Amino acid sequence: MVLSVRKVESAGPGKHGDGRGLFLLVKPTGARSWVLRYQLNGRRRDLGLGAFPEVTLANAREKSLEARRLISEGRDPLSERKKTKFLSFKDAASALIESKRSGWKNAKHAAQWSSTLNTYAMPKLGDLDVKVIETADVVSVLKPIWNEKPETASRLRQRVEAILDYATVLGVRVGDNPARWRGHLDHLLPKPSKVRAVRHHAAMAYANTPAFMAALAGRQGVSARALAFTVLTAARSGETREMRWKEIDFENRMWIIPAQRMKAAKEHRVPLSDSALKLLGEVGGDNELVFGSETRPGRSISDMSMTAVLRRMKLDEITVHGFRSTFRDWAGETTGFPREVIEAALAHQLKDKAEAAYARGDMLDKRRELMAAWAKFNKNENIVETHLYVVQ
Repeated sequence: MVLSVRKVESAGPGKHGDGRGLFLLVKPTGARSWVLRYQLNGRRRDLGLGAFPEVTLANAREKSLEARRLISEGRDPLSERKKTKFLSFKDAASALIESKRSGWKNAKHAAQWSSTLNTYAMPKLGDLDVKVIETADVVSVLKPIWNEKPETASRLRQRVEAILDYATVLGVRVGDNPARWRGHLDHLLPKPSKVRAVRHHAAMAYANTPAFMAALAGRQGVSARALAFTVLTAARSGETREMRWKEIDFENRMWIIPAQRMKAAKEHRVPLSDSALKLLGEVGGDNELVFGSETRPGRSISDMSMTAVLRRMKLDEITVHGFRSTFRDWAGETTGFPREVIEAALAHQLKDKAEAAYARGDMLDKRRELMAAWAKFNKNENIVETHLYVVQ
């Protein structure tokens, strides 16, 4: 008897035939996959057609029909599959970006494409053959950022879809695009326009930080300088507040935060841009605080002092810690720096153990370039007068 959709969804462990060699294989774990059993030249072969539900009953029948067409011509579907050229998602992405580069009016498009893909897609899809990428693979890339960064996630989906379409045009991939939205992913993910970005700390859009930094430069006091320094170094507020002069290596333009003051209990070296160095002020003794309290000698500024600067600037929804998210968004969406360099700049530990094993160094030279680019971005000298910031 042929299978029905209901039977496919409810069948227990074992092989369930649909006729003409097509079987649904159900494992004890409940995992379901399609297999076509056929004979060619007296030899029995099993051809995998994909997993359910990504490959539906109708899809499996279509694939089975195409395979039997090859068999009727004396061709082995398994051998034909092996002959198909291997093309990794990473190589397909590079080829597509190069093909589009001359047509892009803005040279930043290529860097933005590469940055977004390298940050979110490549860790999971980069080394996969484009012809084996399925819906589950695409969803695994999109879902972690779909609610947190809906705009970025939506752009990422469009770029993944374009890359897989490109592979199809090259003849390397066949079938529907698993990254398509209408009639497919729209059933699995909420509509981007309906999703409100969720952040643990309210953050400023990076497009506004040059104007913000210009307004902040006009303010007096240790707390304002400490806030500007925190933004330019992407540091945590506590790391800045407890910063000592002995931690600064002026010769190598570097701030070395000892392990005991780091969240991950690991020493962190922060390359200092020209703009960051200028904010340090008058050099004190080794054990003195760089941003010490003006009212309580020998003590650091309070936890709320930098937040108070933001409140006086009428930025009630913005948090100091949120500037780390701002930096992360800017670096990931507008630059070509690798994800591991950006994460290292934030002193984040890579969650992927295999990835972390290869990233044993702290990539100081690359991070120095990254932080210099961040400082240059925030030193925009062509800022138009804005009413976003009301400075008292």
